[in-house]
Amino acid sequence: MSAATQLVCGVDEAGRGPLCGPVFAAAVILDPARPIEGLADSKKLRPAQRDALAAAIRTHALAWAVAQASVEEIDALNILGAAMLAMRRAVSGLSLRPQLALIDGNRLPGLDIPARAIVRGDATEAAISAASILAKTARDAHMLELDALYPAYGIAAHKGYPTAEHLAALRAHGASPIHRRSFGPVAEMLAPEQKLPVKRAAPRRPRAATRDLFDQGD
Repeated sequence: MSAATQLVCGVDEAGRGPLCGPVFAAAVILDPARPIEGLADSKKLRPAQRDALAAAIRTHALAWAVAQASVEEIDALNILGAAMLAMRRAVSGLSLRPQLALIDGNRLPGLDIPARAIVRGDATEAAISAASILAKTARDAHMLELDALYPAYGIAAHKGYPTAEHLAALRAHGASPIHRRSFGPVAEMLAPEQKLPVKRAAPRRPRAATRDLFDQGD
């Protein structure tokens, strides 16, 4: 199959930095015959733009999937391992099997197809931009659901990130079941018998613009 006809999926995650909630990932195979205008890094778009583009992606893409890794998996694996797990789940959830995966960042999640890691790929590759938008909008919607369950933390406003308001709510109310107990600011609020070891990602390799690597699977 030529490069022009290759099925390529973009993959990105959302929610590595927050103190609570799952980490999300999405995979998208765009349709070259139905281009979507306005695709960009989801962080650079206004919420209304993200929502409109997410609807267009779900309508016009050849295939898309959104997946997540739970708070419990984050605490067991560390956030990097959980994000990689969510990415694998997203790619596995596609209704079409891609021949190549473009991954945002400088690490690969361990796929059984060829994959390329692209630093800042969400700003340069349309398929990764689309994945970043789906992951971000799906996570934001989920955080609104969690806000309804745990209103004392103000999750609707900060989406779980460690803002001053969120940290003040943690001090006032303690950690909820949706908080990541392996994260330092949350661990500090726990009783000694509730604490988990704070897991840290392995040191990063030197960053490169792209890396062409073949994943052999787990």
